[in-house]
Amino acid sequence: MGNLFRAQSRLWADFVDRKIYEHGRTILTTKVEDQEAAKKNFIDTLRLMEGELGDKPYFGGETLGYVDVALLPYCCWFYTYENILNFSIEADCPKLNAYSKRCLQKESVSKSLEDPKQIYDFALMLRKKLGLE
Repeated sequence: MGNLFRAQSRLWADFVDRKIYEHGRTILTTKVEDQEAAKKNFIDTLRLMEGELGDKPYFGGETLGYVDVALLPYCCWFYTYENILNFSIEADCPKLNAYSKRCLQKESVSKSLEDPKQIYDFALMLRKKLGLE
């Protein structure tokens, strides 16, 4: 049973590394008028993650685990993605949004991640430099 759980965790962590990263990069580097597909793909991916989370407090169950560690750095970017794409993760994925807030309230997590507003400022600067704003 332990090996199966670890294998599933590695698969989900790989999914996060590939899909969340890919969609985030697309959001940052696509003109606003061409972002509807990026928005749909990103939300669909978040919904898959939300389905895997289910009613557990963390992907690892009652405690933070491997998938949580893979996903949490991307949660700091949610504010940026929401503002660039003009949507609400809370409205589209309420469980994942609550999960993100719950995790970011942990001092061990919040101390190790960047401030979402600073990430947003960086993203705006990057988009301007790429001629997308």
